[in-house]
Amino acid sequence: MQEVMKNIHVQIVRDQTAGGLAGFQVFQNALNKGAQVLGLATGSTPVTIYDELTASDLDFSNLTSINLDEYVGLKPTHPQSYHYFMQEHLFDQKPFAHSFVPDGMNLNADEETKLYDALINANPIDLQLLGLGQNGHIGFNEPGTDPASTTHKVALTASTIAANARFFDNADEVPRYAYSMGIGSILKAKQILIVAYGEAKANAVAAMLQGPVTPDVPASYLQRHPNVTVILDQAAASKLN
Repeated sequence: MQEVMKNIHVQIVRDQTAGGLAGFQVFQNALNKGAQVLGLATGSTPVTIYDELTASDLDFSNLTSINLDEYVGLKPTHPQSYHYFMQEHLFDQKPFAHSFVPDGMNLNADEETKLYDALINANPIDLQLLGLGQNGHIGFNEPGTDPASTTHKVALTASTIAANARFFDNADEVPRYAYSMGIGSILKAKQILIVAYGEAKANAVAAMLQGPVTPDVPASYLQRHPNVTVILDQAAASKLN
């Protein structure tokens, strides 16, 4: 099922496997139109898209990738770092000419965020992939984030820290901060693809697409972007009009 809502193209798919294929087609179309810089995301949501990309004959060897975010204090080789995630799910199979992830080991936040902003400005993103948080966050931009924000250091919420604790040997190892592109950084991308699955995301999807544009729902700012594709399963789309 497909529907166009203003500047937003909504595609409802059967399941995450079908969502992976639909997402792959968005990437393929962008590359066919000359995309050179891809903005990438981590987490379980984009995995089926990365599976389709790695199984394809698409060539990324002349392209640049820029990731949304990274935990502060984790080495790139740490199994819970986003750098490690990207190597495992995409980069090892499909290397890019240049791949950038925020440097979680640079504890000078002012320096690291300025470097990453300069990187984004020098390599305008053609297609940005996003997941959607249950509270409407994108990247690590939680409710209340300034819509004009650029790359910044974010204090992780207590719920995020608690959820991450299961991945670490002890609670002291769980990151408390992350570097993230800001909402303003994300909105600079020429095209945005946001993907959400499951009933737990249904309220956030409805607020993103049909609610007011508000800092309370960071993803609602996508309503102001000229070119957004949304891929949902039936459960995530269940509260749309």
